Amino acid sequence: MASHSQRRPPRRSPLRRRGVLVGATAAAVALVISLVMALRPDHQADDGYGAATSAAGARVIVPPTTPEPTTSSPKKPSATRSPSPTATPSVASAAKPKPRATPTPTPTSGGSGGAAAARPASGDAPLAGRIRPGTTYQGVATFYGAGNGDGHACSYGPSADVMTAAMNTADYETSKACGAYVLVRAASGASVTVRITNECPGDCAPGQLDLSAPAFAKIADPVAGRIPITWSLLSPATAEPLSIRYKTGSSQYWCGIQVIGHRNPLARLEVRTGSGWVRLARTEYNYFLSEQGTGCGGSIRISDIYGEQLTLDGIAVRPDVVQPTRVQFAAH
Repeated sequence: MASHSQRRPPRRSPLRRRGVLVGATAAAVALVISLVMALRPDHQADDGYGAATSAAGARVIVPPTTPEPTTSSPKKPSATRSPSPTATPSVASAAKPKPRATPTPTPTSGGSGGAAAARPASGDAPLAGRIRPGTTYQGVATFYGAGNGDGHACSYGPSADVMTAAMNTADYETSKACGAYVLVRAASGASVTVRITNECPGDCAPGQLDLSAPAFAKIADPVAGRIPITWSLLSPATAEPLSIRYKTGSSQYWCGIQVIGHRNPLARLEVRTGSGWVRLARTEYNYFLSEQGTGCGGSIRISDIYGEQLTLDGIAVRPDVVQPTRVQFAAH
């Protein structure tokens, strides 16, 4: 009798069942951990940066290859105001004023209207003579026919500016007053600014000014002829660069040097030699002479009554030719 054979399902290996159980358990544990991490209060959403953990456990931020553009509004500037800047004096401001290189308008002379804005010169003037800044002088004013504005004693030659005056001999001081600007005031309050271009010798007393006829007419009726005045030195706010002129007959063996258009009264003129600077003597006709030709055609150094020095190079010996420079003394 044939027997039915029944096929039993193959028996699973105990080791395989154990692996399935372990895998299921691990998956469950991972699911629980994920839920716990998602519910932690310090959990943050992905910010576009990948987070990795280094071997030391520190969080390392790795920038994404293509950063997401920000859509947040830019922050407004802080409302806190920065302190205002404070000015700090520079070393240059404490030094002597530098000579001007750019021409400025020529000072204007006028009657009571224009001269009222003029201010007397001030400051220490160690090289000043009888005429000093900040001093008011008393005297009288007369007038004479100045013609074409030629300042005979100062040797300036004809000029379109006829607001000029001749200084009394005492205050003329061997041409030291030549080129000075003075503000003249009458008792009526009228005033005029004039430039000293001449000398009034003889009966002109100290303090007296002999004005050109047009200048006198600015402060008084010419019929008066002679009026009491006060006057004081000016340092014009504007002035063109000064010029140099060698006297007729000058050469490398003998020369006379004149300065024209200086803002402040001139105190000294020196020439450079192989042994240093040599000071030249000043004449009554407003030239500085080098009798032996010392320094003629070389560097020239000039000083005003305030002690400011300007050095001029490249001035050739060209007799009776006005040679302009690019410098001027500072205003005071």
